[in-house]
Amino acid sequence: MGYDSTMSNTTEDSNQGIDKQHLASPIKNLVDKYQLVPEFLKVRGLVKQHLDSFNYFVRTEIKKIVRANQEIRSILDPNIYLRYRDVHIGEPSMVFDAVTEKLCPQKCRLSDRTYAAPIYVTIEYTTGSHGQTSVSTKKNVIIGRMPIMLRSSCCVLYGKDEDELARLGECPLDPGGYFVIKGTEKVILIQEQLSKNRIIIDTDKKGSVQASVTSSTEKTKSKTIIKMEKEKVYLELNMFKTKVPIMVVMKAMGMESDQEVVQMIGRDPRFSALLLPSIEECADLKLYTQHQALEFLESDKMLKMPSYSTGPVEKGARALSILRDIFLANVPVHQHNFRKKCIYVAVMMRRMMEAILNKDAMDDKDYVGNKRLELSGQLLSLLFEDLFKTMNDEARRTIDTLLARPSRSSRLDISQYIVKDSITMGLERTLSTGNWDVKRFRMHRKGMTQVVARLSYIGSLGHMTKISPQFEKSRKVSGPRALQPSQFGMLCPCDTPEGEACGLVKNLALMTHVTTDEDERPIMSLCYCLGVEDLEQLSPEELHMPTSYLITLNGLILGKHKSPQRFANAMRRLRRAGKIGEFVSIFVNEKQRCVYIASDGGRVCRPLVIADKGVSRIKEHHMRELRDGVRDFDSFLKDGLIEYLDVNEENNTLIALYEKEATPETTHIEIEPFTILGVCAGLIPYPHHNQSPRNTYQCAMGKQAMGNIAYNQLNRMDGLLYLLVYPQRPLLTTRTIELVGYDKLGAGQNATVAVMSYSGYDIEDAIVMNKSSLDRGFGRCIVMKKYSAICQKYENGTSDRIIKPQRQGFEADKMQILDDDGMAAPGETIRNHDIYINKESPTVTRTPITSPMGLPDSAYKTSRQTYKGPEGETAVVDRVALYSDRNNNLSIKFMIRHTRRPEIGDKFSSRHGQKGVCGTIVQQEDFPFSERGICPDLIMNPHGFPSRMTVGKMIELLGSKAGVSCGRFHYGSAFGEPSGHADTVDSISETLVKHGFSYNGKDFIYSGITGMPLQAYIFMGPIYYQKLKHMVLDKMHARGSGPRVMMTRQPTEGRSRNGGLRVGEMERDCLIAYGASMLIYERLMISSDPFEVQVCRKCGLLGYYNYKLKTGICSMCKNGENISTMKLPYACKLLFQELQSMNIVPRLKLAEA
Repeated sequence: MGYDSTMSNTTEDSNQGIDKQHLASPIKNLVDKYQLVPEFLKVRGLVKQHLDSFNYFVRTEIKKIVRANQEIRSILDPNIYLRYRDVHIGEPSMVFDAVTEKLCPQKCRLSDRTYAAPIYVTIEYTTGSHGQTSVSTKKNVIIGRMPIMLRSSCCVLYGKDEDELARLGECPLDPGGYFVIKGTEKVILIQEQLSKNRIIIDTDKKGSVQASVTSSTEKTKSKTIIKMEKEKVYLELNMFKTKVPIMVVMKAMGMESDQEVVQMIGRDPRFSALLLPSIEECADLKLYTQHQALEFLESDKMLKMPSYSTGPVEKGARALSILRDIFLANVPVHQHNFRKKCIYVAVMMRRMMEAILNKDAMDDKDYVGNKRLELSGQLLSLLFEDLFKTMNDEARRTIDTLLARPSRSSRLDISQYIVKDSITMGLERTLSTGNWDVKRFRMHRKGMTQVVARLSYIGSLGHMTKISPQFEKSRKVSGPRALQPSQFGMLCPCDTPEGEACGLVKNLALMTHVTTDEDERPIMSLCYCLGVEDLEQLSPEELHMPTSYLITLNGLILGKHKSPQRFANAMRRLRRAGKIGEFVSIFVNEKQRCVYIASDGGRVCRPLVIADKGVSRIKEHHMRELRDGVRDFDSFLKDGLIEYLDVNEENNTLIALYEKEATPETTHIEIEPFTILGVCAGLIPYPHHNQSPRNTYQCAMGKQAMGNIAYNQLNRMDGLLYLLVYPQRPLLTTRTIELVGYDKLGAGQNATVAVMSYSGYDIEDAIVMNKSSLDRGFGRCIVMKKYSAICQKYENGTSDRIIKPQRQGFEADKMQILDDDGMAAPGETIRNHDIYINKESPTVTRTPITSPMGLPDSAYKTSRQTYKGPEGETAVVDRVALYSDRNNNLSIKFMIRHTRRPEIGDKFSSRHGQKGVCGTIVQQEDFPFSERGICPDLIMNPHGFPSRMTVGKMIELLGSKAGVSCGRFHYGSAFGEPSGHADTVDSISETLVKHGFSYNGKDFIYSGITGMPLQAYIFMGPIYYQKLKHMVLDKMHARGSGPRVMMTRQPTEGRSRNGGLRVGEMERDCLIAYGASMLIYERLMISSDPFEVQVCRKCGLLGYYNYKLKTGICSMCKNGENISTMKLPYACKLLFQELQSMNIVPRLKLAEA
């Protein structure tokens, strides 16, 4: 640090002319800072925020929670206690039949177990009771099992290299950051929230201005609102029944003099005028002293009655305790000294009045700096705290009931009553359902965890960086959906879903980091060392002096400082020297005359290069050291060359995109401009040449592209697996593709595309495909589906059994693929309605049986499982896996593989949001070809370009064509032309001309049908195409006659149940408008549910047909004289009978037809 300050002083003292000359001279070579990005990702990784958060929880947070609730003491006999000494988490393992077996994630995935590790505690406890007690300690007592996040510090994969990972059956490219719960991979989404303990000024529903603080401390969580209503200032707190005049609260906290309050808010007469009605109101109530104010707050009309009634308390004690503990809970009170709290209230009122006088002072709730991202560690710690406290309360209750019994023979051992499954089950249930129901902290949230999307590698990566919004999607609000300028570099501007969640669900950018909590106390003492004047010593008059700024740390006002800029610079110098945490942010807010210091968790920040007077601190020799492996990313931080800035501190900086654009005022330089995009948007080549919604569409479709999932994809047993047979890496790649490993696990193929109109089957984005390309394997994919079966054990000792298949007889053809053990053999072709496991279940499973094992064959009923697949398609049994599940039942999983080639109606898309279905497949002989004999794989209609404006797609075609001809991968990173991460069109054209192509990528083409040259030059070259998971085979549906619903006798609905196509109300209206009455009659009755009924002409009710007498009979008239037969929809007949059951008589009046 000393070195740093001397440096800056010498430059300032020395002759300034040299400095200017140095700046004015042309820059010889720009330092290529790109190498820092892979280094950052090496240190941080794409899911580092999840891992950091979980590691912090496991190392620090869990110890804090146990330390805060370390003692269980009996209420009846205070000598009996149990104290937790230490807590740590072991390695992931599971106990089977008293044998501890180590777990690895792949084993858990395959056998439907939870990847969890035991939580060990050391306890000190008393044994015996009624006076004779002795203290003993126990080590390594398991209180529960904690699900472990993959690749975190507790995981077996932590720090392993590729070979060791392969030995454990893991993919080295898999990012981790998720949990394995009962065999399914669950990720806890990042949750977005308004920041806690900060004053936020906004308007309520009625439009009145209010200042609110959501306080959250270890002990309590509360929300305090101070609002202006009808010119008077009130406090709203849910402990008070009605709103409380603010001056009463100030008096109750011991500020009896009105003058002092006015001074605290500020000398400005406008503030005093706004406060005057409140002061008058307090005088009208005749409240002048602290005692009177507290009595007023105690009265029944102010205080809610407590849920628990304690003994008689002295006057005013309850109100005082509310003011001390719940009102602004984040401001601590020592020895009944409320002064800090009073000042805090005064600052809140002052900010609120500033907002009333000047609307610009309102806070924006959608500003990213006012948001915090809650990660898995914070959410799990809330959950664990709740479960741990519940477990301790249960133990205490059990012991008290035991002690209350008069006669007990055995010695009381308290340690037996804490080993419970409640923590294990609670954590597992919450993670598997995703419903956080923590009553202690009033948390009721649904859908916090999701199953990791394993459609494509990039889809699961994108799922890890997804941010779940705080409000529900149905509200039609545009504010939170808008793209905020403060999201620059922190959240990806492209990657958001279309439709109702648009703009609410966001994704992190590439180099974002989310902070974890840091200890405040050292920072606090450091601030006081750097000349912050403590609040206690200040008179109210000095609080808002024009020269001094308030210093706030995590929402707590520390004091004031005379020269804030010098203070902020000193703090930043200490941070760059590594004396305080690298994620502490110091933000000078000139408008509010305040310095905000933040060290709390959940802020988004990103690294930037520090520049002195516009000259980057990173020089060529630093980058050389990095390339030689002497330096890593952390050493750049330690040496003060790079620092992390959060959204608030970015407001105090001037950031240049490139070094050459820096001016002497520049304080920071971007590492790389393409890092403002996230993982999914980073796949798009030249995204800055596309219309912006196209990039958003591609972000959504890139997650549905088929390709490779992981290196271990063939050993996984997922429910549905889509794999491309010949995936390729894109010819035109971007830096992000290399950084995230997409080039190793691609999801698409480079297709030679000719942009021309052909055959009319390419209208509206349809694609014409070349049959020979499909024969060679273009777009061919494998669909794997999992079917599972369990051999259940029942309570009376019986169990299912798998028996030998019949080799002849009437069902033998359905059992051809079964082995002698009764299970489908791998490699067999399986057809529709084939049996893949020949299983039988016992008929009696509840009542006890004398010999459960030796049952006769007659005591079993068949429960075979049959394969239901598309008719006429051949699927293959790929693998059969046997394992025992958590209840020790034999489980069998079958993977069934189906290879599909592209057909008409399958969906394809390029990387620019240009999706289209296959319109027709044409023989290669009829396809156009170039004079070099190159035949395209696809033909795309040129009308896809003008309105979409995807120029990036055209440049991609040119770049890929140049890459193919010169044998080098070309780059198309976002904004990459100035820094050399994207090839310019000029250089691409030069390459094309050098290899004998036209500079603009157009070719001379012959028609395949006539053999004559076409009248135009055709734009032709390779484009990376993705095959999307929407295939026509999974969607097409038609039916003639088929199954019907029992109750209404109408056709079933839905493709899976072979349902009918419904003519609904609107379709019926169209047919009525056309007057097609017979068609309506046919569709609504004949094809649906016709039914013959007997109707009595006399009473108009339905009768029945007597088959003995061969006549219809009316049940009302008891005879068959006036019966007519007519057709009616069965549902109509059902309605009449339901009405009759409710004493409503529908009578049918018939006329002769």
